[in-house]
Amino acid sequence: MAEITADHVHAVAHDDHGHDDHGHMTVEENNENMKLGMWLYLASEIVIFSIMIVGYILFRVNEPDVVTEVHHSLGIGLVTINTFILLASSYFMVMGIRAMQKGGRQGMIRWIGATALGGVVFVCGQYIEYSELAHLGITLGYDSATAWSTFGMRFYAPTAFHGAHVIIGVIWALVVMKRGSEGRYDKNPIGIEMFGLYWHFVDVVWIMLFTLIYLV
Repeated sequence: MAEITADHVHAVAHDDHGHDDHGHMTVEENNENMKLGMWLYLASEIVIFSIMIVGYILFRVNEPDVVTEVHHSLGIGLVTINTFILLASSYFMVMGIRAMQKGGRQGMIRWIGATALGGVVFVCGQYIEYSELAHLGITLGYDSATAWSTFGMRFYAPTAFHGAHVIIGVIWALVVMKRGSEGRYDKNPIGIEMFGLYWHFVDVVWIMLFTLIYLV
């Protein structure tokens, strides 16, 4: 819907002051409003992630032995590769925006497609990790017989919530590719830029989770 609005505003006739005869916003003003709306949305997401992260930190402080035991039993090879892939996808996204700004529609589609592929690989890697954790007894359920279950309750909430955001981002990337192939961003790439803000947010949140949960 954001891209439709931008295209509509761009299509209307503007007067000498940059506004059309009916008082509509200019393309630039509409783009800024859309970015502000995205930042406000991301701010609300930051609040939710912050609550989950604080919950994990409190658990880490109160149950250091449990976290240390889990860390010693699990390797971080898979999640490290997953992290690299997600960070690389952010670079692909930036290149997609740059390609579109230079008028390279096909280049944009390829780069955004690579971004979506990176997201898919990340989610698949997370699924493999969850399967391995389940075999070790780290689940969402609470079992008084094992201290690891308390770790699972704090671990899955933020990481699964983040994974859901990656899945949404992959779907969004596919929509961007489709609309880009239709020429929707040829004159105004705001739709790609909005996706870029979201994808960067997803990456930054994962860096924080990776550092706090896997490294600290």
